[in-house]
Amino acid sequence: MVDEVRRSRLIYGCMGLGGSWEDGSYDDGAVRRAQDAVEAALEAGIDRFDHADIYRRGSAETVFGEVLRRSPGLRDRVVVQGKVGIRLAEPGAVAHYDLSAGAIRARVLESLRRLGTDRLDVLLLHRPDPLLEPDEVAEAVAGLQRDGLVGEVGASNMSAAQLAELQRALPTPLVADQLEMSLARHGFVDSAILVNHPEGAGVDFPHGTLEHCRRHGIELQAWGSLAGGRYSGATQDDQPAAAVVSRMAEEHGVEPEAVVLGWLMRHPARIAPVIGTTNPGRIRACAAAERVAAAMTRVEWYELLGAARGRPVP
Repeated sequence: MVDEVRRSRLIYGCMGLGGSWEDGSYDDGAVRRAQDAVEAALEAGIDRFDHADIYRRGSAETVFGEVLRRSPGLRDRVVVQGKVGIRLAEPGAVAHYDLSAGAIRARVLESLRRLGTDRLDVLLLHRPDPLLEPDEVAEAVAGLQRDGLVGEVGASNMSAAQLAELQRALPTPLVADQLEMSLARHGFVDSAILVNHPEGAGVDFPHGTLEHCRRHGIELQAWGSLAGGRYSGATQDDQPAAAVVSRMAEEHGVEPEAVVLGWLMRHPARIAPVIGTTNPGRIRACAAAERVAAAMTRVEWYELLGAARGRPVP
């Protein structure tokens, strides 16, 4: 059960697993690649796995379920986190959000079937649905928890105000809010340091959300935490900042991924990075992130921020 699992600080994001985004088709090679990624995550000390019903049209969950089936006992050693609420475009329907009670329950049941498990340890509401009724969401959550299909409940991509409005009706505390945060997407820092500053008008991170989550014990999970590999050689973007990351990685005796994640984890909000790479080597490289965070000095942290911003803090 979820309470018996250690709960690593790092989370493995399963969006890259599975088959086609077009129709969800996959082959045995996709299952083998998923197996390799999961094994690398476990070797890195990661025991939390983040899913969403829409990832690869459901095939991310299906291949992960096959990995669980081939690994007896694994299910009870990991935390499976799912997300519902986004509906991809399909014939006769545009892309939209749906957090109605019936849709939440139906999507959870579909995810459980694909995963081959009887419960989601954590359920996140994937995107704010402008048409959601908090009382209706609460009804769905209460029913899923009563039936043992869902353990804890959280949100994704929601602001402090949206979290507070949702919590007003929910029967249990929200445990997480998953937001895009990384060295590249540093709006969560800018929203704090640019208060009463002209540059603050351009910040798109919801102001006060970090503070709200810390005050109410809501874990902050960072999707996109590796910034698409832009600081670790996967792209040629932002070479000046990548050079600073590379230098610090050498100084700390780690790979660049550990520095990028360590910068996030150094923040006092105890951010939990969601790692999305499917490269086993890069996954293993993330294992040192917490050690880097503990050793990272304040000057190093600000140097990385300034390099990513392209200028020092004001």
